[in-house]
Amino acid sequence: MTDTSPTAPPTKDHGRAGRDLPAALASAAALLGAIAASLFFWKTAFMLIVVVAVVVAIWELRKGMIAKDIDLPEQPLMLGGVAMVVVAYYWGAPALVTATAVAALVTMLWLLRRGIDGYVQNATASVFTLVYVPFLGSFVALLLAEGGTGNSAGLDDDGVKAIIVFILVTIASDTGGYIGGVLFGRHPMAPVISPKKSWEGFVGSVLATIASGIVLVVYLLEADWWIGVCLGLIAAVMATLGDLCESVIKRDLGIKDMSQVIPGHGGLMDRLDSLLATAAPIWLLLHYLVFT
Repeated sequence: MTDTSPTAPPTKDHGRAGRDLPAALASAAALLGAIAASLFFWKTAFMLIVVVAVVVAIWELRKGMIAKDIDLPEQPLMLGGVAMVVVAYYWGAPALVTATAVAALVTMLWLLRRGIDGYVQNATASVFTLVYVPFLGSFVALLLAEGGTGNSAGLDDDGVKAIIVFILVTIASDTGGYIGGVLFGRHPMAPVISPKKSWEGFVGSVLATIASGIVLVVYLLEADWWIGVCLGLIAAVMATLGDLCESVIKRDLGIKDMSQVIPGHGGLMDRLDSLLATAAPIWLLLHYLVFT
């Protein structure tokens, strides 16, 4: 007899790149276009992009954690996350710390409604989610607030400059690592966690971030070149660690991508991992060495 049972469609091989490159480039161009438009015409609109990203990222984490019977409470986490971003933008770092503590407490109280079973597991995962996504993401709001919270926009605004530096140096890390890994990758950095990440790719990240850091700091921020070197090193190390941490999370949850909301990239968290990890140290460096 002929076997007429349905077969799964063949998985498209994207080579060593590991992704659909045309779709990834198109998605990246659309996202960067939206970010650029908000920064250059009405910078407060950029905060809407950050808020939407936080909400979607929380949704993705909840979707992924369900695989391990961890049920995150979406409503308090999303509302708390939005509040944390807004508070950071308008009232600064001390207010962000307070908002984070309040959001964590409210979430823990919210979980009391479910009873005893699974409380510690769900509460712990919820606090982890608050710190990982909205707390780290709120440092993007702190970067934007360096130029004040008015509606000024463009390259005359220090906050806009800070966001451009933050985004471009992180992109340089990912791009340098991608090129170095694809062209020269031979020695895996963490084969159990992320088999395609190599030491050659890391070297590519370091070279790209230092070069871009010097150019951006000297010509855009008009600061000393050595700050650009520090910026590049910090971005390369933290972006790599952020990517590895997200890879560990996905492997522990038994999933390949957090979702498929961005064509060619997978989930939003699959793109935010580097940005979340670099936001806080970049803010610290720029706030105290450039803008103070």
